[in-house]
Amino acid sequence: MNNWLGLIIGNSRLHWCYFQDEKIQQTWNTSQAESLAELPHILDKTLYSYLKAQIPLYIASVVPSVTKIYLSLPQTTIINPNILPLQDIYSTMGVDRILALWGAGCTYGFPCLVIDSGTALTFTGADEDKKLIGGAILPGVKLQLQTLFFNTAALPEVEIIREIIPRWAKNTPCAIQSGVIYTLIATIGDFSQDWLTKYPESNIILTGGDALLLFQYLEVILPDISNKIVLNSHLIFLGIQKYIEDL
Repeated sequence: MNNWLGLIIGNSRLHWCYFQDEKIQQTWNTSQAESLAELPHILDKTLYSYLKAQIPLYIASVVPSVTKIYLSLPQTTIINPNILPLQDIYSTMGVDRILALWGAGCTYGFPCLVIDSGTALTFTGADEDKKLIGGAILPGVKLQLQTLFFNTAALPEVEIIREIIPRWAKNTPCAIQSGVIYTLIATIGDFSQDWLTKYPESNIILTGGDALLLFQYLEVILPDISNKIVLNSHLIFLGIQKYIEDL
């Protein structure tokens, strides 16, 4: 197949990619639509023109209510992760985690550990036999910040800044930033170190919307760990590509 669209329907955003001649040509992040009629207003003109041209669309979704909007498009194919040759995948495992793991293994080799930093921060690992070893899920950067803001009376709403913030803060916003980011970095370091103890030759791939942010902090805070991590923000799309190739 020369060209196709991939769509990841996440908990907070839609993530699109356009593949042509086996390479990612362009990506977009958009808000969720309530109906097909909204698409011309929320999609980039180029992306919308691809949909109108009925370029094949492959969808991986963790939000069924949003998925149904695109089922009426004649070019839509819903990805079935059960056909992938990964072992011990459990029934409730998210298709996004499965595709990211498959994309990582096919691109970098098995064993591998995927750290996906989206709405949730997830860890997903497989051994050299493409068997799921397991993983973990915890709130991601923005979700932790939002939880503190919406569930406390006095704490302000803040965002993680791109510059490296000090661990020991002298005001409330910085204290929140420090608590969230340094805890997440420590968690990534702990899980990565444990994984490498079990699989010392394994690749570790960091992906997701906050991947670059977390990697920048890792380089400063845990350089020995960051040197063993590969940054690839398009890992799930690579998983879709491998899925299509195997059809």
